Amino acid sequence: MRVLHTMVRVGNLERSLDFYTNVLGMKELRRKDYPDGRFTLAFVGYGDESSNAVIELTHNWDTDAYEIGTGYGHIALGMENIYTACDAIREKGGKITREPGPMKHGTTEIAFVEDPDGYKIELIQLK
Repeated sequence: MRVLHTMVRVGNLERSLDFYTNVLGMKELRRKDYPDGRFTLAFVGYGDESSNAVIELTHNWDTDAYEIGTGYGHIALGMENIYTACDAIREKGGKITREPGPMKHGTTEIAFVEDPDGYKIELIQLK
């Protein structure tokens, strides 16, 4: 078994695709409209779905916004340099909600960014 994808509902698909592809550097892997159900699924990630976990962006055509709720935490992305990543994200209009630095009660360096719908994404410095 392996993780295939994580799904998040988005209020504006094009805005979210712009964030995940242009700000975070993912690729749009596939997209399909379901007119009878009035929704679109778009899958984004850093590699092919056959060997990488991806994110499914679900856009229900008649819903512009969602409440995140108290159960959602975050999506985590590992990267070589979270400091330069945060600078690049900021330059592209991304919202950094926690600047890079050591995590509380530990030494792992992390940062947080927020997507256009308010979902938190943790950036983790890879060793």
